Amino acid sequence: MDALSFEQILTRLSGLVEELEDGEVPLEQALGTFEQGVSLARVGARRLDEAERRIEVLLQDDEDGPRTGALTPQTRELPADE
Repeated sequence: MDALSFEQILTRLSGLVEELEDGEVPLEQALGTFEQGVSLARVGARRLDEAERRIEVLLQDDEDGPRTGALTPQTRELPADE
């Protein structure tokens, strides 16, 4: 699942929701589908968190430079959550 793009995750989640909303899925299959959806949602949420942290880093003032009020982009590796 980690190899999927954020857009692919959303597409797969949408498909799983439609499958569950159809109501024609046997209980055991519905539980498996739900579990898969929860896993996809967690991966998607983690991707959003990572993107938010990258944006925050990019918008930080350059601590070593003059304080002109201008934003200086910065990047750095962020630790994995796992």
